[in-house]
Amino acid sequence: MASTATASPQGAPPGHAVGELIFRYACATAATVLLAALAGVVVSLFIGGLPAFREFGLSFLTSTTWNPVTEVYGAAGPIVGTLITAFLSLLIALPLALGVSVFLVEFCPPRLSQPIAIAVELLAGIPSIVYGMWGLFVLAPWFAAHVQMPIAMHADPDGWVARHFGGTPNGANIFTASLILAIMILPYMAAVFRELFLTVPPQVREAAYGLGCTPFEVIKAVVIPYVRRGMIGVIMLGLGRALGETMAVTFIIGNAHGFPKGLFDSGSTIASTVANEFAEATGDMHTSALIALGFVLFVITFIVLAVARLLLREAKI
Repeated sequence: MASTATASPQGAPPGHAVGELIFRYACATAATVLLAALAGVVVSLFIGGLPAFREFGLSFLTSTTWNPVTEVYGAAGPIVGTLITAFLSLLIALPLALGVSVFLVEFCPPRLSQPIAIAVELLAGIPSIVYGMWGLFVLAPWFAAHVQMPIAMHADPDGWVARHFGGTPNGANIFTASLILAIMILPYMAAVFRELFLTVPPQVREAAYGLGCTPFEVIKAVVIPYVRRGMIGVIMLGLGRALGETMAVTFIIGNAHGFPKGLFDSGSTIASTVANEFAEATGDMHTSALIALGFVLFVITFIVLAVARLLLREAKI
């Protein structure tokens, strides 16, 4: 019966088989073009960065020296800054996004739930440069005046607070850049989490409440296990956006190439370094080093997505 349903129907119009064949090849062509474009990007980045990799070798990934005057380049500072800001922003945004989505699904009155959800989705569409300008002109001065300056004035210069939360009190640092990234990825994650939670059948929730479960127990034991695979995908997509964000981070991270000594110290990311220097890169080695940074960012993002696929496979099992 199944084989009969999937076979070509008897007496089909003459153009039916031709149309199906064209549709199949069109889909295959689209997939091939996408893979070819991706392969072209990877190969071009690798070829463009090859002179830097040959010149500096492994030290390109382990050195923090970035000096266009002496033509010595090391990407360790931007790599570390990229990882710190991305994971710290995810650490800040994840619980808030879960809280927003749980409130909208479980506690918010129906008359308010939809307007708030629309507002959250609109926040996800704000351009990144707007967040960057707000961070530069509003968040950074406020943070410098109300957080960094009091710490600098009252903390022991040799204590652990000064070591971990020191830095120039100008508001442009690793932590504020992470805050901007968290604000950027939070609406997106909250909106998708809400849609995932809405896919849980109402009967499942009602059965759990009928057994005497509290809302927290329903979310922990029923809703989250039901949508666990989707949640992992959302988290990894949010992390991927944080890894590749450019302009908002460039505005507020301070753009220093060394290792950050504390959360309030200036730093840089791979994307911010490329955005700051690509237009001014006149030497071949400088250009190659920036292209090599792009290749390293691609590899980091690929690893993140590979880990996501691995987690999704384990969640499916």
